[in-house]
Amino acid sequence: MKVLSSSKGIGGQLTGFRKLVGESNKITFIGSPGFCSPFAELMGYVLRGTDKKMTFISNLDFDSAKSVVSTSDGMQFGDITDAHADTAVILGGLAMPKIGIDPKAMHEMVERVFEGAERKLIIGVCFQSIFQEQKWTEYIDFDYIIDADLSVDVIEM
Repeated sequence: MKVLSSSKGIGGQLTGFRKLVGESNKITFIGSPGFCSPFAELMGYVLRGTDKKMTFISNLDFDSAKSVVSTSDGMQFGDITDAHADTAVILGGLAMPKIGIDPKAMHEMVERVFEGAERKLIIGVCFQSIFQEQKWTEYIDFDYIIDADLSVDVIEM
């Protein structure tokens, strides 16, 4: 394991993501509804205007995958589409124990996403090392993990 870069804020997370998917043609985000879906839209936003195809799989529902499309209101989920891709982005909300996704099932999902792909790239995007904490790295052969910390100050003025 080698740290390639360090940065602060959501901008650093998005810049790192954009660099990692530079050669990707189709990106499938896999995440939980609510927790992860806004992050898929946000990461998709930095790729607007490119020719990259993007898809979102909610939980492990491969057959109900939705396209991620650029609209005048930002990135939104569109119609049901084919979730096969050359890049799988696993979002950390799925690794939270209360969500109940088995990492072995996620491994099988990633294999399904990659059916027929020549190039295969697995990126994890998470907060506070959830993939390592929940031992997902023992089941999924991530190429990269974008791991952020979240600090929060609630300030009364």
